[in-house]
Amino acid sequence: MNMAFSKTTEQIRNRTKTVTRRSIDTWRKLKPGDVLQAVAKAQGLKKGEHVERLATIRVVRINQCLLCELSTQDVAREGFRGMTPEQFIFDVYRANPATLVRRIEFEYVDEAPE
Repeated sequence: MNMAFSKTTEQIRNRTKTVTRRSIDTWRKLKPGDVLQAVAKAQGLKKGEHVERLATIRVVRINQCLLCELSTQDVAREGFRGMTPEQFIFDVYRANPATLVRRIEFEYVDEAPE
């Protein structure tokens, strides 16, 4: 199964991202231990375009939380070291801080390409 990381492709490539947040309405059947293919883009590919595989990841933990509960440590785990939680919520995630999201922790199964 593919999981797209169009806004954080570089963070996946350089392996600085180990947490992602998704809409509470998505990834309901996902469970710890599931192995996914991280891709740059999974939908809206133009004719002749192919899915760009970035990494193979394994889900470690899943929970639900409000965006306003985001810590500085989790911002770094999202791949945005040095950014404040508020900057992440408004500039990257672009959502209301009271939004309930699915928080997915993962680890990399494969080695980063050199």
